[in-house]
Amino acid sequence: MNPFASDKTSANPLKAAFNLLILSVALIVILRFSLTKIGIAFDFSFLPDVGIRIRTGFLMTAALSVCSLIISLLLGTVSALLHQSRILMLRYLSKLYVTVIRGTPMIMQIYLFYYIAGTAFGIENRFISGVLILSVFEGSYISEIIRGSLLSMDSTQLEAAKAVGFTKRQTITLVIIPQLVTRTLPALTGQFASIIKDSSLLSMIAVIELTQTMREISSVNFKLFECYFFLGILYLILTLPLAFLSKRFERRFQYET
Repeated sequence: MNPFASDKTSANPLKAAFNLLILSVALIVILRFSLTKIGIAFDFSFLPDVGIRIRTGFLMTAALSVCSLIISLLLGTVSALLHQSRILMLRYLSKLYVTVIRGTPMIMQIYLFYYIAGTAFGIENRFISGVLILSVFEGSYISEIIRGSLLSMDSTQLEAAKAVGFTKRQTITLVIIPQLVTRTLPALTGQFASIIKDSSLLSMIAVIELTQTMREISSVNFKLFECYFFLGILYLILTLPLAFLSKRFERRFQYET
């Protein structure tokens, strides 16, 4: 038995809390020293006056992220299945989609889609454009997550399902899908956090989400540091629970090797 393994799994909560407190105090001291050194004193007195605008931007970011997660999950699943297709053209289509989207910056894709494809197909609504752009971008990453999970499945389980008389439908619903969910759920939870953060780039096409809202507020009151510091806190409010869930799923669905 590895003596270090038991230490990691049975960490003293009091000791962990104490170390976290020390780390937090150290970070606050460093931040305070840095601000004093450059002569900046944070003033958040403007927040009550712009609370409604911030709340609207916060809800817009949440809506963009949820809609994009659903559509990107569908795109990623279809792309992963096409990658396993026996039809060569469909496999190449999936590979081309993943390679191009993952190999180019999202800012470029935002401009090309909104000003070229969006104009050509008459998509003028910025919310719809933002959701589609995010979905296409994140779908390429989800495709690889699902494809990797499919490839990691043990073929002997599929053979066992066939041996006990499972139909193809039963094999998919009772063997493949449950394992696929447990293998992909932690990674997909982390990918949702990435969707939330990547939605900030949609401010490039003036989607009034959280980042664009704070940018407009800072351009009026000139509280640049305060606005972006508070912006970081708001994004942490959205992403930290997802990071916690991802860790919980990883521990719950961890496979013995």
